[in-house]
Amino acid sequence: MSFLIAFISDPALICLLCAAVLLAIVYFSTGYKNSAFKFPPGPTPLPIIGNLHLVDLRRQDKSLMKLAEKYGPIFTLHFGFQKVVVLTGYEVVREALVNYTEEFVDRPSIPIFDQIQNGNGLFFSIGELWRTTRRFTVSSMRNLGMGKKMIEGRIFEELHFLIEMIKSFKGEPFSLTSFNCAPINITFIMLFGDR
Repeated sequence: MSFLIAFISDPALICLLCAAVLLAIVYFSTGYKNSAFKFPPGPTPLPIIGNLHLVDLRRQDKSLMKLAEKYGPIFTLHFGFQKVVVLTGYEVVREALVNYTEEFVDRPSIPIFDQIQNGNGLFFSIGELWRTTRRFTVSSMRNLGMGKKMIEGRIFEELHFLIEMIKSFKGEPFSLTSFNCAPINITFIMLFGDR
């Protein structure tokens, strides 16, 4: 208690505290907006957590679509200190992937895997190592039948299963997680000959 009274009675400490609070307010109100790059508009982030409070982690798709209604099909979110540009809608995503392929060819670095793998590794590699690994994988998959007529029928069979699954939802929205099995099934067909 005596420390608090001494702190309040010292004008130098009060001025220092006010200056620190003022600097923090100025930094957080302009620090995110003043950047070397022009980012699309988005909700104002909170200090430290950014916009994490706006995204339901169990239904990210719905949260992002709700934000897209307010900010448009391209907007910026902050997940902690990480800036993320979100693209929503078929046309916007298609334009980005077709017209700006070089900007979207890489994937972001994941610091924990960088530290564990020392820049090496197969699954979480980035940059030139990732490109080399991808070329090798595509070449190996072609040797196993990818892109050849013999596997085409099996892929159409898997596509038939997907179409039937989509029809079963009768035009209602559904979770896209059920699509995750299709590439795995096709890979199993190529490797083991059966779904």
